[in-house]
Amino acid sequence: MKNLKIAIQKSGRLNEKSVQLLKNCGLDFENYKSSLITSVANFPLEILFLRDDDIPGYVEQGIADLGIVGENVIDESEAQVSYVKRLGFGKCTLKLAVPKDSKIEDLKDLNGKAIATSYPVILKNFLDEYQITADIRLISGSVEISPGLGLSDAICDIVSTGGTLKSNGLKPFADVRRSEAILIGRKGLEDNLILTELVQRIESVLLAKETKYVVLNVEKKNLPAITSLLHGVKSPTVVPLAEEGWVAVHTVISEDDFWEKINTLKSAGAQGIVVMPIEKIIL
Repeated sequence: MKNLKIAIQKSGRLNEKSVQLLKNCGLDFENYKSSLITSVANFPLEILFLRDDDIPGYVEQGIADLGIVGENVIDESEAQVSYVKRLGFGKCTLKLAVPKDSKIEDLKDLNGKAIATSYPVILKNFLDEYQITADIRLISGSVEISPGLGLSDAICDIVSTGGTLKSNGLKPFADVRRSEAILIGRKGLEDNLILTELVQRIESVLLAKETKYVVLNVEKKNLPAITSLLHGVKSPTVVPLAEEGWVAVHTVISEDDFWEKINTLKSAGAQGIVVMPIEKIIL
């Protein structure tokens, strides 16, 4: 069976988590920091390390079969690719921002203004949606400094924490596009068996990341109340304890759900609650 090629970011904010995801899927590869391509020893896959801006185009052209890249990069490239799986990391927002003392208070105030951005396609689509005519000025880097240099009245750029905006005297004004890392594929790859197995591995890792293994002790008389709160993958496992009248309940639960239910579980009689990480879950 012919190996597939997957393109990931060579350096940047998605590189480390993309590599870690593939490693967590049990893929064995090395030399990814010093090579543009590496083979996976135990899976029919080759990994290409590229600039993130190049990934959608490489996948569209079939040079790579798959890619891990941010939604914002996909939209900006306008490449015709398939969304295979949302990956849940690399979350950020493309925002409009203005100087703190700006008189721009509403989207309509952007009419006739100059906006600096590295994402002209996304920005133009957003402005067109709101029937706003503005001067879009393409800047490849350090977009945040453009208002201070008199190059623009506003900017449109990726924001993760907002620290860079604040340090440049800017304030967020409006959200343009939310983004996260996406596994994309070339058109026509949907029924590929290697892709199917890779996606299964990825889904098992992502599910495990947001799920915890929980063990707790409870008196048998309180067991119905506890099991009604903990559904598990199918249902909880109940094991008798050495102490008469007591059982141990084993289950899996999403971490968010657990913290919402912790006090209810304790009120229902749960004791000795142990929470453990899960490496993988295969449904």
